[in-house]
Amino acid sequence: MITVKSYLGLFSIFLLLNNAAFAAIYDSVIQDVELVSQSEDMLSVDEQVMVVADLSNGQDRNQNFAYIVQIRDENDSVISLSWLTGSLTLGQKFSPALSWTPIATGSYTIEIFVWESLYSPDALSAPLLLTVEVV
Repeated sequence: MITVKSYLGLFSIFLLLNNAAFAAIYDSVIQDVELVSQSEDMLSVDEQVMVVADLSNGQDRNQNFAYIVQIRDENDSVISLSWLTGSLTLGQKFSPALSWTPIATGSYTIEIFVWESLYSPDALSAPLLLTVEVV
C-alpha cells in the first residue's frame, strides 16, 4: 500500500530529476550554426552543404550527446535525417558537421537538435531552426 508520504517522496524525486534535466538544457549549448558550401552566397541543387554548429559543455561532468540534423521541404516532409553521437568532457567545445545535398530547388527548414542520446531524447539545448532557399 502506498501512503501519502510515499507519494510525496516520489514527487520529490521526480522534481529533483526533472530539475536536473532542465539544468542540463542551460549547461549544454548549441550556437553559431553555419552552412558551408562551395558557393558561399547561395545554396544550389546537387551541391553538398555542411551544417556546422558549435556545442559546448558547461557542466561539471562529462556529457553524452546526439547531434541531429533534420531537413524539411516546403510540404513539411522530412527529406533528410542525419546524426552523430559522442561525448563532451567538462568544459569541452566541439563543432560537429553533417552534410546534406539538396536535389531540388525550393525553401527548406533545417532543424538542429542536441539530445542526451538517440534512445533518450532528452533535450540538452533548445532546438535551432533555419529557413534556407535552394536555387
